[in-house]
Amino acid sequence: MKPLRCITLLAVLACASTASAAPPKTSKAPKQEETVLAKDVRVRRIAPGVWMHITNAGKDWGGTAANGLLVEDGDASILVDTGWTPEQSKALLTWAKDTLHHPVRAALVTHFHVDRTGGIPTLDAQGIPVHGREDTALRAGKQGNPVPSKRLADAQDFGPLSVFFPGAGHTPDNLVVMHPASGVLYGGCFIRDAKAKAMGNLEDADVAAWPASFKAAREHFPNARIVVPGHEQPGGPELLDHTEALLKKASH
Repeated sequence: MKPLRCITLLAVLACASTASAAPPKTSKAPKQEETVLAKDVRVRRIAPGVWMHITNAGKDWGGTAANGLLVEDGDASILVDTGWTPEQSKALLTWAKDTLHHPVRAALVTHFHVDRTGGIPTLDAQGIPVHGREDTALRAGKQGNPVPSKRLADAQDFGPLSVFFPGAGHTPDNLVVMHPASGVLYGGCFIRDAKAKAMGNLEDADVAAWPASFKAAREHFPNARIVVPGHEQPGGPELLDHTEALLKKASH
């Protein structure tokens, strides 16, 4: 074989080898499917044993969607925040019992606003204890919202969950909740979603205290992998960085 033909053949073989070794193009992972329980209630599995529930407000609140959690606990489950209305809470309880086969045994609420407490009457009627901080109960009662019947400490384990009060922020009473087994951190309205341009509803907020409270929450739960805000889409730890940046902007 002549030297030129040999060089050409080797070049062709090298190109073919490189092409076959190139990794295939990948597309973004598809959005996890949601199960529709009612026109204003959906659930989505975000980690093993952890479901995010999404409930939509009525016209008074512009149809705003609010997030919460349903977390499996042995053969039962725990509800974190109740949705806007008793009807929404009833849909969640029915689904947990009849479809998930993990009936809700207890619930907790992360602050006193109605998007967290509105479903409490349904849980009360079914004899399911609803837990909240003493401050949450007092503030809910003053605002005319349903009141949790049981009390939470500022830092405690709650079944498979770890509950922590970091200090005032979105409200003076806001809790954050961690599911250590999966790395899911539920921040409620204390944490903002990736598309948020500001800190949201500040009617009951303590903007001055929020940065220090936020720092305390990050230090208490340093291993978050999935972060769920009170509204809009969950994400990763970048939601914590984004919220921190919004807080710095709000404080100037």
